Amino acid sequence: MGVRVVIVDDHSVVREGLRALLASAGGFEVVECVGTAAEAIRSATTTRPDVLVLDVGLPDGSGIEVVRQVRRAAPDVAILMLTMFDDETTVTSAMHAGAMGYLPKGADPDDIVSAIHTVSRGGAVLGAGVAQRTLAAMSRAASEPAFPALTTREREVLGLIASGKGNAAIAAELGLSPHTVGNHVSAIFAKLGVATRAEAIVLARDAGLRG
Repeated sequence: MGVRVVIVDDHSVVREGLRALLASAGGFEVVECVGTAAEAIRSATTTRPDVLVLDVGLPDGSGIEVVRQVRRAAPDVAILMLTMFDDETTVTSAMHAGAMGYLPKGADPDDIVSAIHTVSRGGAVLGAGVAQRTLAAMSRAASEPAFPALTTREREVLGLIASGKGNAAIAAELGLSPHTVGNHVSAIFAKLGVATRAEAIVLARDAGLRG
C-alpha cells in the first residue's frame, strides 16, 4: 500500500493538481481532498491518513488551529503545510503546533513528493527559503521580544487578551476606545495569521506573554 494522503486546500485547482502529481509519482493513495478546516479535522481523525497536506488559509479557520486539533486527536497523522504564507511568524507557529514540514506552493513538484515521503517516515522538512528565514528568526529570538512584527501597543493588547480580558476591559485598562482596541485586535490577528481569539491566546501563552 502506498502513502495515504489527505489534501486540504480551498482551491479545487490546487487539490486536483496535487492529486494528479501524486498519481503520476506513484506510491501514494489520495484518500480524500477537502477544502475547509472542519473537513480537514474530520477527514484526518476518521480516515487516519499517513500525511495531511494542509494549507494555512482556509475559509472557516486557520490551518494552524487544524494542526493543533489533529495533533491532539490523531497524533499518528504527519502534517505537511503547503501554502502561500511563508513569513516567520506563520512558519514557526505551524511548526510549534506540530507540523512536520512546511513548503511554499511554488516548490518544485519533486520537492513536494519528496517532502510527503519524508514526513510520512517521521522526518521534518522546511523549504529552502523557509528554512533560512526560520533559522534567522530563531537566532534573533533570544534578543527580540515575542512577536517582533507587533507594535509595542499591539503586544500590550495581546498580553491582555492572553490574560482573558475582553475588548471593553482592555480599553478601560489602557485608556483607549473600544473601537481603537478592536482595530489593534484585527491587526494582531492579521500579523499572527490567526482567525480567532482562542488561537491568539494559545500563541501568546506559548510565548510566555501575559498581561
